[in-house]
Amino acid sequence: MQYDAIILGAGAAGLMCAARAGQRGKRVVVLEKSEAPGKKILISGGGRCNFTNLHTAPDRYLSANPHFAKSALARYTARDFLDLVERHGIAWHEKTLGQLFCDGSARQIVDLLLDECARGSVEIRCGADVGAVDHADGSFRVGDVAAPALVIATGGPSIPKMGATGFAYDLARRFGLKVVEPRPALVPLTLGGEEVLFCEISGVSAPVTASAGKTRFAEAALFTHRGLSGPAILQVSSYWRPGEPVVIDFLPGRSAGWLVEAKRASPRATLRSLLRGALSARLADILADRLTLPAELANLSDKALREAEMRLAAWTFHPTGTEGLAKAEVTVGGISTAELSSQTMAVKRVPGLFAIGEAVDVTGWLGGYNFQWAWASGVAAGEAI
Repeated sequence: MQYDAIILGAGAAGLMCAARAGQRGKRVVVLEKSEAPGKKILISGGGRCNFTNLHTAPDRYLSANPHFAKSALARYTARDFLDLVERHGIAWHEKTLGQLFCDGSARQIVDLLLDECARGSVEIRCGADVGAVDHADGSFRVGDVAAPALVIATGGPSIPKMGATGFAYDLARRFGLKVVEPRPALVPLTLGGEEVLFCEISGVSAPVTASAGKTRFAEAALFTHRGLSGPAILQVSSYWRPGEPVVIDFLPGRSAGWLVEAKRASPRATLRSLLRGALSARLADILADRLTLPAELANLSDKALREAEMRLAAWTFHPTGTEGLAKAEVTVGGISTAELSSQTMAVKRVPGLFAIGEAVDVTGWLGGYNFQWAWASGVAAGEAI
């Protein structure tokens, strides 16, 4: 069967691309190996889908080419997708830091995409066995369908229990494209050695500033039975590399000398009691125990208190690794942007071939940024097919 475009993958990027191309009058077929479209969308945002972020900007994305995402993000913005959400009558709310969620269910976003595809007469085949992809005489053939355009929208290998694989990378290499080695991102970090003691307070969280290298995020950190998680840790995990430390400020916003001032104001207080006033008791206790300053503040030197301040403001952890692709929300890496047009997402050396969404080496921060990249890159390709 002859089409204008074959899209591999019925996720966020693939469905958005299909809808845009279909509504331009193109005959489009979407091939999805799962039994239903949008499976990853349905579990996102705790089932409510953090569908975009009001603060979307290119500097919120990681890529070997930090400028690559600028064009697509500028031409299809968070406001554009929000307009689409409102046209479909979907109620939404803003949580923190510009994160937008459905009031109801993530199913509403999947239904929106399917409605938009239906408006463009897009054919969606689920349970499709996408095996060999043949390319000859300017035509791509997958099974019994053929088209002059093929879009790789099969995502990355994160969350394999949802059926995710490295198929996009294998296919890209088949066409001679470079792939930036993928690694888990937005993923919990594991601890070992003496730092395993922090696993004893599994379930405890605190607002912190977490840093990996020069990159800092001020959000919550969560201690788990394996190590560190929570929004601040997931964010820095995208920048963290094995062997590097992660530094946490447990009391962000405290001015230098606050412990010395506390000594003057409450000389009979202890470091433990002060920490318990600012943090959960379990976290306060483990920090106080590690600092080994059990005496009343009056009996501690200003130097010792300043050293404790510095330690609390730059507590250094040495993660042993991450919880891997099984727990990673996305991957850093993917099909090299050097192979693609930033305007159309077309592969420069293979006419008719496109790559969009998570399959590409563009990875957003936590909080709706990756969905916005899916929408923007999908639209860019959909308008170019």
